[in-house]
Amino acid sequence: MIAVALAFFSISACKKDSTSASGSVSTDQAADLAASALSSNSGGVASMADDISANAAIVASVGGPSVNSVGLASEHQACGTTLTDSVTHSGSDSSVSFNYFRKYSHTLNCNAQSQPDNLVNTMVSSGSFSGPRISTTAKDTANATIAGLTQAAANFVINGDFKRHGTFQSQVGNKASGNSYLDVVITNLTLSKPGRAIVSGSGTFTLTGTAGKVNYSYSGTITFNGNGTVTLNVTGGSSYTINLGSGECKRH
Repeated sequence: MIAVALAFFSISACKKDSTSASGSVSTDQAADLAASALSSNSGGVASMADDISANAAIVASVGGPSVNSVGLASEHQACGTTLTDSVTHSGSDSSVSFNYFRKYSHTLNCNAQSQPDNLVNTMVSSGSFSGPRISTTAKDTANATIAGLTQAAANFVINGDFKRHGTFQSQVGNKASGNSYLDVVITNLTLSKPGRAIVSGSGTFTLTGTAGKVNYSYSGTITFNGNGTVTLNVTGGSSYTINLGSGECKRH
């Protein structure tokens, strides 16, 4: 059991508000929803990547050397086995509050030398986020493989998907509210060793839902910039820079 309390006290926001052909949810509101599924303080992809890379950094085959360090690991996992754990992320300040509870399973695959090679992770999560621009209550699922566990590997690399289904209330523009279905596909999300900072990666997203009686749909691409930000390009719309720690989002 892992219990972690995180406090990221910044605004999850896509600044400026634009109209949208998708009806009651504007492009900027869609970007707010995407930002909440990517940033750490709203339990998004960055938070999940940190969880599974922290686990990968200590997992080793029974009797073998620890991953990414010298000596024996504080925890051991045999090749081919699955371990489970859970984690809580929560925090608040005057403008932001969040609370997420997650359950993970981690299946260890080893190479021909019985050295840890990669972990297949599954996640189920539920929680809420409240900020000055948007509030969400959601359930998440994820399937993500993290490679680069051998000591010779320079980085961790994550591939997989992150899905979020929930309700939202926008605090800007027309203050749309409704439900949302967000699917993020992650490709070669690379984290440094030993620091576990995100250095590069890409992805795609699809966002659908209903606000009032109006259906909406958005999609686009994601680029992890390696400086704590991600660039979100909405197909047929605007481009945004999102801070992966705070969720702050600026339209270009």
